[in-house]
Amino acid sequence: MNGGALCAGCWAQVRFIEKPYCDILGSPFSHDLGMGVVSAEAIAHPPDFDRLRSACLFDGPARDLVHGFKYRDQSELAAMMALWMARAGAELIASSDVLLPVPLHRRRLLERRFNQAAELARALSGQTGLPMLPDAVRRIRNTAHQVGLTRLGRDANVRGAFRLTEAGGSQVFGRRIMIVDDVYTTGATVSAIARLLKRSGAAGVDVLTFARALPDII
Repeated sequence: MNGGALCAGCWAQVRFIEKPYCDILGSPFSHDLGMGVVSAEAIAHPPDFDRLRSACLFDGPARDLVHGFKYRDQSELAAMMALWMARAGAELIASSDVLLPVPLHRRRLLERRFNQAAELARALSGQTGLPMLPDAVRRIRNTAHQVGLTRLGRDANVRGAFRLTEAGGSQVFGRRIMIVDDVYTTGATVSAIARLLKRSGAAGVDVLTFARALPDII
């Protein structure tokens, strides 16, 4: 990886998520099961959002890209990552009205100095023309890191952590919102935001992330 680009060897190791996949969760299938087929996970645990799409699996060079972007201030990666996301989420983008990045708590923002989800959303906005809502939702509780928590632990960790801002109600009412984040794991964070948005009158909520962690690679 050099200057926001991947070498040929790293590029070959990226596992892009292509069809066939679950129509709801975007989980890749090993073979084509037909149009509109959903996964067992989506049936057993229906998500609070409508659809999820991710550009690639969270391993190998894709994991390195996320870590470089998120923890090593390699903000130049945002444009490339957003391009991959725009391709993976083209169908969702076509039916969305606005982009909403997953917010950071102000204390975490001071520590990290930038919100990686907001940077991805900003790059996506420039590439797709969709407006971005950077301040519609606020994270009011500085939640613990999700890494290492069980699914139930992640759900409990983010319960009640988000709130609409004063202007947020009118910004989301009646609109189709696309939540933007860097990595999808169990979906606890985006589900908490999706519930809030739907209770506040959003017409629909989709999720677009750069990477997706499957259970065996979380």
